[in-house]
Amino acid sequence: MIVYQFYAELEGYEPKIWRRFHVNGNISVARLGYIVMTMYEMKASHLLSIEHEKPFLTASGRNSKRMELIDRYGFPDKALDYTDDDSKEAAKIKVSTLNLEAPSRLVVWYDFGDDWRVVVTLEKKFDAPHLSAKELPRVLEGEGFGIVEDCGGIYGLADLAEAFKKKRGKEYKEYCAWLGVDDLDLAKFDLDDMNFRLKKIPTIFTKIYEQQSIPSQRSINLIERKYLQKP
Repeated sequence: MIVYQFYAELEGYEPKIWRRFHVNGNISVARLGYIVMTMYEMKASHLLSIEHEKPFLTASGRNSKRMELIDRYGFPDKALDYTDDDSKEAAKIKVSTLNLEAPSRLVVWYDFGDDWRVVVTLEKKFDAPHLSAKELPRVLEGEGFGIVEDCGGIYGLADLAEAFKKKRGKEYKEYCAWLGVDDLDLAKFDLDDMNFRLKKIPTIFTKIYEQQSIPSQRSINLIERKYLQKP
């Protein structure tokens, strides 16, 4: 099995929210998207697109910092009668067929209104003949919680983080009422919990995006982390 090691970072946000992770190269581009969505707390309630970019070559044949778009991969939504004619279907293309070489990258673009973009850069590929496919995907390390749905993108997330850091004021009370919590640490990253979620949630997202199925209450509870609540 060929394992791909990626480094992911939420574009434009400080402090950086990043992940380093492994996937089986035989998965689809769509599945890679669902894995990234899981790692960044996205809940599959918005449209999704993935772009494949690679560095421009300089006159000397070296990689430039500038990137060029190679392909775009979409997720047709039959319920909304939405299809991007300029995109290839992400669920039908395997990561291994993209011929990725470091530092090529994929950009997972979620919620075209809030404009969340996670840049996923290939660091290396390696053969792991003794590794079981059941052990992947797996996160190796990371920092930061992820996004908060419908908060207004990276600037709204920064405002929300500041309010919860102060824990006082009108904005803090409004955020608490909206989210139903009185504490939210956007600097926190739980590696063990995320690896647990990666074994379950991408499959839920597959059903939502590829089958247009409505998630069960059990699936919603999993996405919302109800399993962490005390009885």
